[in-house]
Amino acid sequence: MSNISLESGNAAIYDPRKVLQHPQFRVLVEGEKPSKDANIAAFYNPAHEIHLVEKPRPVPGPGQVLVHVRATGICGSDVHFWQHGRIGDSMVVSDECGSGHESAGEVVEVGEGVTEWKVGDRVAIEAGVPCSQPACDACRTGRYNACPNVVFFSTPPFHGTLTRWHLHPAQWLHRLPDNVSFEEGALCEPLAVALAGIERSGLRLGDPVLICGAGPIGLVSLLSARAAGAEPIIITDLFQRRLDFAKDLVPGVRTILIQRNSSPKEQAERIKTAAAVPLAVALECTGVESSIHTAVYSMKFGAKVFIIGVGKSEQEFPFMHLSANEIDVSLQYRYANQYPKAIRLVNGGLINLKPLVTHKFALEDAVKAFHVAADPSQGAIKVQIVD
Repeated sequence: MSNISLESGNAAIYDPRKVLQHPQFRVLVEGEKPSKDANIAAFYNPAHEIHLVEKPRPVPGPGQVLVHVRATGICGSDVHFWQHGRIGDSMVVSDECGSGHESAGEVVEVGEGVTEWKVGDRVAIEAGVPCSQPACDACRTGRYNACPNVVFFSTPPFHGTLTRWHLHPAQWLHRLPDNVSFEEGALCEPLAVALAGIERSGLRLGDPVLICGAGPIGLVSLLSARAAGAEPIIITDLFQRRLDFAKDLVPGVRTILIQRNSSPKEQAERIKTAAAVPLAVALECTGVESSIHTAVYSMKFGAKVFIIGVGKSEQEFPFMHLSANEIDVSLQYRYANQYPKAIRLVNGGLINLKPLVTHKFALEDAVKAFHVAADPSQGAIKVQIVD
């Protein structure tokens, strides 16, 4: 987070100033073709620019691994940091900042004391690195996503993983089985978000489920809910092409096109009609107030609305409807302890992530990739940069 101290712990090790103040750091001129061995990366800044930079190739220290990043997905938060410069009050772009946190790659060098990894190992990169100190209650109790001293790569001020060579703590890498591609390994990050939501929502085999939003998180939530045995599953979106994509992904899903001129209560009636059974769980993947209201009004007595999406800082909720119907509302911040599960599910064939990647770009074309990811008319689901 922006107010984290850079003077100690992991924050000092990954201090972004080490890169920004290095003599090799420079912003590439538009159209410039970097050399194939240059450590290039996609950075955004407070002026809402997205561009390629060249930075030094890091050298792993004790407990660290140097990874050649082979695939990175562009997340909505990356686009938001570029275009809006902040998410909330604690994550603010105040200088040049490297993007990307959905990555997988290949080990190219290991530091002193690293025995679990060797050159050539294929890994998924868990981008959030907590302090792991015994005095940290969040880390000690296993909810390390709440660690106040976490270094989350690509969240300002820390530079992200959308780069050629990335330095990472050995213990926060996850081995990829031979039949899991780098692209799938990168998609394990949004899958981890969805799995955390599935776990904390309490969704059970046979539960009727509503998923709000058919963007990348909504779609991986759809795949996860289907793998968990939810039935029926209703998914909503403002765009028919995304609902068509969801139908291709999970043919049994029931789709509802949200009508902009209808109220949440009216939308809820359409959802309940499509479900034909009382809905027990909503996975709200948009963070939009009207969508949350629609989810609430769609639920049966005693249901749960679980909000995965990120929205505006303050919102109004239909308090008395929630109260009179004992509908629980829960929210999520990132994830913890989900990567091994995500990799097992992909490796075992329970979740197929491959169709989600609709656009691929070379690392040198990362700026073009950002513009495609940010433009709804392009029809992108997940844009990935490969190297």
